[in-house]
Parts: sequence; C-alpha cells; structure tokens
Amino acid sequence: MSFRIRRSLTTDEHNRLAPFPPLLAHLLFHRGVTDKDVAEMFVSPEYGRDLHDPFLLKDAERAAERIVTAIKANEKIAIYSDYDADGIPGAAMWNDFFGRIGYKNFIIYIPHRHDEGFGLNGEAVTELALQGVTLLVTLDCGITDVEPVKLAVEKGVDVIITDHHEPPPVLPPAYAIVDHKQADCLYPEKILCGTGVAFKLIQAILKKAKDMGEPLPLKEGMEKWFLDLVGIATMSDMVPLVGENRALAYYGMSVLRKSPRKGIMQLLHKLKISQKHLSEDDIAFMITPRINAASRMGVPMDAFRLLAADNDDDAYASAEHLDKINNERKGVVAALVKEVKKIVHERHSSMPLVIVLGNPAWKPSLLGLAANSCAEEFDRPVFLWGRDGDDAIKGSCRSEGRTHVVELMRAAPAEAFSQFGGHKHSGGFAVANEEIHYLEQRLNEAAEKIAKERSDAKDVVKDITGVDAVETIRVDDDMIDMELSLDAISSRLWNDIDKLAPFGTGNPKPLFIFRKVAPFAIRRFGKANDHVELSFKKTSGEMVSAISFFGAESAWAKAIKDGVPIDLVATLEKSMFRGRAELRLRVVDVIY
Repeated sequence: MSFRIRRSLTTDEHNRLAPFPPLLAHLLFHRGVTDKDVAEMFVSPEYGRDLHDPFLLKDAERAAERIVTAIKANEKIAIYSDYDADGIPGAAMWNDFFGRIGYKNFIIYIPHRHDEGFGLNGEAVTELALQGVTLLVTLDCGITDVEPVKLAVEKGVDVIITDHHEPPPVLPPAYAIVDHKQADCLYPEKILCGTGVAFKLIQAILKKAKDMGEPLPLKEGMEKWFLDLVGIATMSDMVPLVGENRALAYYGMSVLRKSPRKGIMQLLHKLKISQKHLSEDDIAFMITPRINAASRMGVPMDAFRLLAADNDDDAYASAEHLDKINNERKGVVAALVKEVKKIVHERHSSMPLVIVLGNPAWKPSLLGLAANSCAEEFDRPVFLWGRDGDDAIKGSCRSEGRTHVVELMRAAPAEAFSQFGGHKHSGGFAVANEEIHYLEQRLNEAAEKIAKERSDAKDVVKDITGVDAVETIRVDDDMIDMELSLDAISSRLWNDIDKLAPFGTGNPKPLFIFRKVAPFAIRRFGKANDHVELSFKKTSGEMVSAISFFGAESAWAKAIKDGVPIDLVATLEKSMFRGRAELRLRVVDVIY
C-alpha cells in the first residue's frame, strides 16, 4: 500500500478548534470538523439535538397516520423486511415496537434469499393477502418493486415503502413512500440505513398517534431502547457515521452495552465479548457476519429469532446455530474467493475497467463477499453472478471505493439488466438469460463512456462515475493522520482518540506511522498460527504490542526479523481480552 501523511494544521486552523488538544484538533480538522462549535457537537452527540424531525421525511406523516389507523382498527399488518444485517434488526425493532404497545395482529415476513431474492415478490404478496393482510410495510426494500406493489394494490393491500436505496425513474404505486433519497424529499440526512428510516417512521407514529388524540402505550422517547438494533444496522450497512448517523451509532453503542436482549447477550457470551466493553469492531467482525450468515447459508428468520428471543433457551439455541452456520459460511466463501481470483488472473493479462464473472453453480447469496474481496485486490468494480433457486441469473457488485456502482449500472443499456439496485459502493442485479453474455462488454463500455464524458474536468481527479476522488472514502483509507513515537502511546492519547468513536465509514480510525521501530519479539498465535504479534519497547522499558489478525501469510510477516527496524502503520485500540485493559496497536502495514 502507498500512504500519504496529512499536513499539519496552520495556527489559524488550530485557533478555530481551541481549546481541543492539538492531536484531537488535528484529527477533527481532517475529518471535516473545522470549528469549535461543530467539534463540540461531534465529540458530544445529543439525541434531541442531532436527530431530525421525522415529519421532514416525505410521506412520513401520511404513512404514520395510516399505521395508527390500522392499529386502532386491528388490521392485519405485515412487515416485509430485507434479509441482511440492516433489514433483520429492523424487523426485530418492529416486533419489539408492536410488543411494547400490546399489538398482536401482525406478521414479520423475511424472504428467503436464495429462493425468493431481494425485495417484494408476487408470490409473497399473494400469500400475505390470502392471510388477511391489509397493510404491508416494507423495510430496506421496495423502492424498485413496481409490479409487486401493483399486485398488492389489486388485492386490496395498502403498501407503505420504507427504503434507503436509490429510487428508479418510475416509482411503485404505493400508499406512501418513505425514502429520503427521493429527489423531492427535504429531509436533511440523505444517508440513513434501512432500519434508520424505519426508526424515523416509528418516531413519526408515536408523534402522530398523540396528535390524533390516540396516544399509544409507549411514550415518546421510549423508542430510544430500540437504538441497539438501529446501531447494529447502521454500522452493519456501512453508511457514513457522520451527522444523524453518528448520533444513532453513538447511542446505539450505548444501549447495546447494557441491552437486555437475551439473544444479543447469549451471542456475546458465546463469542467471549464483554458486553460492557463492546466495540464497533465487535459489531462489524463478529455480530454482523453471523446475522448475515442466516440468509447466506440458510433461513434469515434464524437471525430474527436471535434478536427477538424472549427466553434464555431460545436465545442460546439461536446463538449456537448462527455461530455454526457462520463457520460453515467462512469455508464456502474462502473457496469461492480463491476460485474467482484464479479465473481473473487466468482470463485477464491486463485488467478491464470493470471485472465481470459468473458461473451457474455459484450461489448468489455468497457473491457479495467474494466481489468485495476481489474489488479490494484488483482495485476496480467487480460484478459476479450465479443462479438462484428459480434458475434466474442474479448477482452482486462491489465498488473499489471510488465507483458508484448504481450509476454505472444505469449507464449501461436498458436491456443489460432486468433488475438492479443498491448503494454507491454495493448493489445487486438480475440479468435475462439471453443477455448475460453481453454484460461484461456493456459495463466496460458504460465505464469508458462515463470516463470520456468527464475527461474535460480540470484540477480534480475523477473516477469513472464522475465523483471527486478526493471526496471518496478510499482516499481516507490510505491517508496517515500523523507520525507518532511509541512513547506517545498512553491513556491520554487513547482518551482523545476515543472521543471520535464510534468509527466506521466516513469516520475512519485514526491511522499513525511509527518510524524506525524494531520489534524485540515476533510471535505467531491462534489455532492455525495465522495471527501475528509484534512486541516493542518504549524508552521507559514498557512493552507495546502490535497485533495483526490473519496476517501470518502477508509478505511483511514472512520477511520481518527481530531487531530490524521497520516503519509501522497502525491504529490504536483498547483490548479487553480476558477482562484486562490493554492499549495496543493494530497493524495496517509494515514498510521496510
């Protein structure tokens, strides 16, 4: 990897961030926080101040009124959720909401990823209508599902769409659409996750019920106890943790650390994670994969049961099951990634702008993970496809960090995809059998066309979708915040850094370089000896360790020697392994 070190602040820039300590001021400034008032809001989120009025969302009031009316009339309501770690926590949130207000006439429906695919489908709509559903509320899906919504309307079912994906040119004929990415939606925040949008609707329902003189038996403000689920979804969906999302993640972590949810408690116990000291890394690397494993390897309702469990036995069984299938998922994905990368190397002597590969034997539910790994390695967007349970061609795509994959798919000819959607950095698609052979050519032609259209832009490097490279997250990933000495590592330094947490997309962990440091010991550990620990000493003699999980096969780990100085690029973290607090470094790269 190549790195650049961020410049020092000028005296005027420091003054604008006084009285923050120099290092914290430096970190804040390079995260776009350039004055004291904004900085104080950033380091000290406030629920009431930082969350916007839910009625600013287009159709939120109309949707809330319809749901309140349905509750009062005891209509049968269906919550139709996506099957990933954004949608499933939201489904558990709706389940919790209905339970807290004593409402029982509802269904939670999560489609089977392999057999039904993403979004609303006609068979599910028909079945829900036959069960007497008169109001269907989507969660993290629905914005592109024109025909299934038409079918629902024909069957007398009102549909309220809550989504955060990019709206298509023609919207479904829903009763209400709550999606902040609609062009005429005035909501200030445009990057909520799907469960975040659903949470805003629940806020609106509580307010609207009160305004209608029909208050629900859940007081305004008590919805804060749903923030553990909103926090999981927000951090799992990798939306930028700034603005309202920062507040949702911040309070989400706070609630998670004391959440009474039995499934969460059992899963953390299984994984030997201290709930009190839960971190965003624990969410991203331990909890999220196990929620997603349910849909990738089996039935998504398994993950819902974990989050909705109301007794210890069910919670324990769900935690054990999710951990087991996640381990199975790891093996399958590792083999798939190896196969995909081998094909890429064999097929391409020079890499195209967009990599497109497929195999009818590949399971679409696992392709997003493989695409992400390939996008990182080959530094370009990757589209992978397989066949689902209905023998339809479906796939996943991932950006290398600069490319807006949804815009790229929109730039392809209309016949290229029978369906597509997603976010800037990830998406899903379906292709007709007779069109799949042309997909690689069409996407690369679209990429070339966009690049050509942007070629006249001056003084800024553009990616193939026209987004300023300096504004993308990937540029942040290879920027070192500051050069430090090992002696600088202290509880005071940690306390400054921790004020910026939780970290994630849009708010990366501070990255430091430690120059000419020589490890006095190198240790491999783990069941397969696949982790590496480097040990260093401060001038005081105090030891500092640097950890690289699954780093034993990296080139630097094979070359490193005791006593030989290196430039170490790392982040700082606080480990609570076995209940003992330890400041340590997490290796990002080693430079000789």
